[in-house]
Amino acid sequence: MPSDFVIVYHRQPYEEVEENGKTVFRENSSPNGIVPTLKSFFGKADSGAWVAWKLAEDTSNPDFERVVEINDAYGTYTVSRLPLTEEQVKSFYHISSKEAFWPILHSFKEKYNYDPVDWPTFREVNWAFAEAAANEASPGARVWVHDYNLWLVPGYLRQMRPDVTISFFHHTPFPAADMFNVLPWRKEIVESLLSCDVVGFHIPRYAANFLSVARSLFDVSVLEREAVDEDLISEGTALSERSAPTLISYKDRAVAISSSAVGVAVDFIESRATDPKVRTKADKIREDMGDSKLILSIGRTDYTKGGIEQLESFERVLEANPDLRGKVRLMHVSVSANRNMTAYEDTQSGIEETAGRINGQFGTLEWQPVALISRAIPFDDLIKYYLAADVAWITPLADGMNLVCKEFVSARTDEDGVLVLSEFAGAAVELSSAVITNPFSYRSMDSAILQALNMGPEERRERMTALRRVVKRFSVEAWGASQDAAFDAAAKRRAEIAKSSAA
Repeated sequence: MPSDFVIVYHRQPYEEVEENGKTVFRENSSPNGIVPTLKSFFGKADSGAWVAWKLAEDTSNPDFERVVEINDAYGTYTVSRLPLTEEQVKSFYHISSKEAFWPILHSFKEKYNYDPVDWPTFREVNWAFAEAAANEASPGARVWVHDYNLWLVPGYLRQMRPDVTISFFHHTPFPAADMFNVLPWRKEIVESLLSCDVVGFHIPRYAANFLSVARSLFDVSVLEREAVDEDLISEGTALSERSAPTLISYKDRAVAISSSAVGVAVDFIESRATDPKVRTKADKIREDMGDSKLILSIGRTDYTKGGIEQLESFERVLEANPDLRGKVRLMHVSVSANRNMTAYEDTQSGIEETAGRINGQFGTLEWQPVALISRAIPFDDLIKYYLAADVAWITPLADGMNLVCKEFVSARTDEDGVLVLSEFAGAAVELSSAVITNPFSYRSMDSAILQALNMGPEERRERMTALRRVVKRFSVEAWGASQDAAFDAAAKRRAEIAKSSAA
């Protein structure tokens, strides 16, 4: 049945597992995160569909189940699954997306690798996504496309279905023209995005950068610009903007530009953080720490996350402050990348070598300064560490948003704990009450973690209260509402244009 709301996202909206020889679709293990929020939109639609890819040995196999019906807590909807071979996934995702696009989006030009990119395969996969969305969408439907690996979908979909309303949300940073235009496919990518009715970004800086790129390539005009909300201006940080474009025109088409940061499910996190069992486990961690302080760092094994730089800062701090030895521990969680992601092998090795060097230099039989964990931690376990930690140390070199810092703040219902946050994380424009640091500066990094460790209870409470207010205001539910409003406004503009054309 045609759907009036279609989500296009590379991930399937469930966990597919084998139970007793049968395939079972399970709800995602954690209700927190972006997938549940996207699925919640199905509750507002008469019929919904989700387009994703699924690994297939033979894409022409007639037994491959391309469309499945899902009935879960979010309603009944269909999932259209595109069969991709392992070679297609490697080309489209692991090479083109991660080795060519990812470093440019995060402004790591030196990591950019153009040579292995197979652009025809990237086009082919994006065309398949667009075709599936076109087949699922009812007349005048709303289609929501997600992230940079599906850059070409809006342009293809507009060719197939000029009647639908298309929104695209970018989950990574978007760099300025001097960086983005390194990509030889820049015009094709940006013209596809300009086929949308709405293009969404986390923060005003990324929206401004998109405008600068679009203007460098096409004749684009700004129709509307608005002042940035005061809660999104963090004085002295790298990513703040005072105003942002909200409506532009290209080829007589209006394109809305949305700046709306993804948040976290605050109520859910608070409910877990106040669970007596979770709190008891957190208290046990604190008891085992004794008088020592716990620093918590959580991220992926990715050169953009600054894991090596952070460990080197910890090493310098221990070297310069002997009184901290035996009195502070760093729990450094760096979840290993997919084995197919060769771009991150050096980062993984560097993290392991640096952590080992620190433990070898400063550790004793009773005390190891770094606990390095290279696997994902279940969310309930993560909550207890959020509650037990004295400091959350989140210092990416570049990050579109970063939700770990927001999870930490949401969990701290005791209004204690200190957040040290990189000014190059998108979240920094919201979380100005954190201890903001520059991860490219030794002095800034070292002094920030020392400031956090030495901070008194009154200042900790004052800062955390301010952080919690902003995180609650910009929750994932608020983000969803802002995207819904952007869709409504775009649909209204399309209706007005159609009416005036008919007249």
